[in-house]
Amino acid sequence: MKLKLKTVPGSIVAAQGFQAAGVFCDIKRLGTGKGSNKGKKRDLTLITSSTPASVAGMFTTNQICAAPVKVCAARVRKGIARAIVVNSGNANACTGPQGLADAREMTARAAALLRVPANTVFVGSTGRIGVTMPMDNVRAGIDAVLPLLGSTPVHADQAAEAILTSDTKPKQIALEFRLGGKTVRIGGICKGAGMIQPGMSATGARPAASSQGLHATMLCFITTDARIEPSALQQALQEAVAHSFNRITVDGDMSTNDTVLVLANGLAGNSQLKATEFRSGRTRVGDAAVFQAALSQVCLSLAQMIVRDGEGVTRFVTVRVEGAKTWADADAATRAVANSSLVKTSWHGGDPNWGRIIDALGYSAAKVVESKVDIGYSAPGSRKVLWSLKRGKPTEASFRDLCAAAAAREFDLHILLNLGTHSALMYAADLTEEYVDFNKGDVSDPTSLGG
Repeated sequence: MKLKLKTVPGSIVAAQGFQAAGVFCDIKRLGTGKGSNKGKKRDLTLITSSTPASVAGMFTTNQICAAPVKVCAARVRKGIARAIVVNSGNANACTGPQGLADAREMTARAAALLRVPANTVFVGSTGRIGVTMPMDNVRAGIDAVLPLLGSTPVHADQAAEAILTSDTKPKQIALEFRLGGKTVRIGGICKGAGMIQPGMSATGARPAASSQGLHATMLCFITTDARIEPSALQQALQEAVAHSFNRITVDGDMSTNDTVLVLANGLAGNSQLKATEFRSGRTRVGDAAVFQAALSQVCLSLAQMIVRDGEGVTRFVTVRVEGAKTWADADAATRAVANSSLVKTSWHGGDPNWGRIIDALGYSAAKVVESKVDIGYSAPGSRKVLWSLKRGKPTEASFRDLCAAAAAREFDLHILLNLGTHSALMYAADLTEEYVDFNKGDVSDPTSLGG
């Protein structure tokens, strides 16, 4: 039977029992440089569940991780959540013991107002690194947001706006589907535009999660009214993240704050999905397969939105490597190409410069044989490839046709190593003057600098 996933409004509050709202409490401080030039943009949100929810999370594997990540990674093991409080404008990273105390205070204050246990409230932060949280503003924001909570698309919009930093647009989605004869919804919001190459695991420890081995901050919050055990939810999330957020790059930089949290409160009333149905490496069947497909689609859609809205981005490129000797080789080759500054600048110029691509393959950790490499271009998702290189030699494809293929706003880059059966892909972006201008800083204006 064909799976039916219907798009519905409401993103983070589309599922039963969830509420959200967003407020402006001047966390970044107006007039303090780039990122505060959006005026009174909402910068704090609260997301709540009316009943205890199963929770799962994936966290940055950066060895320098923010206080909110440390708090969440410890609490997610207990498997129960009631709320998430999130701020933008300050990452609360590299802030020492005070940062941990501030993160915990954010959850405790929200918990007291909601009358729920403090360890069931999670926290996320994004913004400047190394700046102490302006807790007077944060406290005022948490107090102000509580009476505004609601479950309409407007409330979802507020939450989606409140977590943005250098993003130019909110990123949100919700899907409706049938699970065990019950109508279930799953929806989420995310943010991210720079400092983007997540590599997340369930604990924040390396290696990053993948179903096949190794693999500006991105934050993602997902809610569903499906009934599912916490351990099953964790397995499903790990699988979804391995093929979405852990496969994107804007600039090759992994953030201190990368976090994905999923809350499932069970109000849809389906038969509970159990951990035995989601064991790593097991093929999903029945309701487990349906839930996995829905969660994976939400994660992939949100992850791709991040790349498309990357800082200064004008190209969205899916880098596909096939025929690698091992999966690790496929992954290494894909990342080398997707993160090469020379390759990314040529994408920006619409230049089909295969020399830069094969150079990146050569210095990657992957096994590469020059005389076996094929490189080509296609429209997104198409297998009709215009090859610029075959078996290490230029083809007779015209430069004009190759330029047209590389000038598209979105295209697929196909790389065949012809050494084995393994493959990998990355969703990547070009590198532009605008990205450099936004991130270079201005030493004449100290308020524009910092983390």
